[in-house]
Amino acid sequence: MSLGKVQAITDICILAEDIERTVQFYTEKLGFKLRRRAEGFADFHGPGVTLAAWETDHIHTHAGVSNTRAPKGAHKACIAVELESPAVLDALYQDLTANGVSFQAPPADYPWNAYCAYFTDPDDTLWELYAWGKGGPGDYHEVHA
Repeated sequence: MSLGKVQAITDICILAEDIERTVQFYTEKLGFKLRRRAEGFADFHGPGVTLAAWETDHIHTHAGVSNTRAPKGAHKACIAVELESPAVLDALYQDLTANGVSFQAPPADYPWNAYCAYFTDPDDTLWELYAWGKGGPGDYHEVHA
């Protein structure tokens, strides 16, 4: 049995140093609706996948997961959101920028045939907003190990 063949990913959990700051960013800046809140933990309604945030020290205390922090600015994961068109990305970029979200740079075309924009949350989780260029992602080829 293989996990990738049995179950779709249902939740993405980011690790946060300050859960209150994280909840504020995701609700006030990005517009997520808080679904559940507990000590050291929160999750948010969103289409498709549940986004959760777990305070690093809280998960360490309760689950034994390491609470070692990466240096400021180090990215360990990227959450990507595919949008339907570059125009939708441009509109979302304008709205988020007006709401105080700081992007690395304005949306731009990239060599992988995508129009993208990047920002980070208060704990340096990297986010990518993207829309495929004409022709989409290209041919899909299964890779065999």
